[in-house]
Amino acid sequence: MNETLKTLLERRSVRGYKEDLVPAEVLDQILEAGEYAPSGMGKQGTLMVVTQNPELVKKLSAMNAAVMGTTSDPFYGAPTVIIVFADSEQETYVENGSLVMGNLMNAAHSLGVDSCWIHRAREVFDSPEGKELKAQWGVPEAYVGVGHCVLGYRSAEYPQAKARKEGFVIRV
Repeated sequence: MNETLKTLLERRSVRGYKEDLVPAEVLDQILEAGEYAPSGMGKQGTLMVVTQNPELVKKLSAMNAAVMGTTSDPFYGAPTVIIVFADSEQETYVENGSLVMGNLMNAAHSLGVDSCWIHRAREVFDSPEGKELKAQWGVPEAYVGVGHCVLGYRSAEYPQAKARKEGFVIRV
């Protein structure tokens, strides 16, 4: 089977990670795949903020948990977080950011790294604390959070695919 199709068919969201960091050279390849995601009119109105700083990862996780009204770790112990932001002044900003997220997760899988899309980035970075972080990082005000892509190496068995639903494809 073609390697790209194999990656697309086999990638799963992982919800439990070891503390092992993704090596810099592997992380750089994943980030490059994110940079090459398609975007509306080729405008590239997205950006990524990446961290492996344990204190910042913990803070971001707590902020995300607060949006849900919980104290659990929505990042599942992942040691690497990539936050994808998109320029809300572009019509296709949600789609653009989503394509970056997809590229990140598929690239990670192809390199033996596990991942999961964690929602609530928009709410996290709409908060006063989130806006402060964006300003510290140089993220333009018009950019909104699309998702947190958590990365690492799974701490348990690899999840199995759910059966595909009937009628997923309609041929006309």
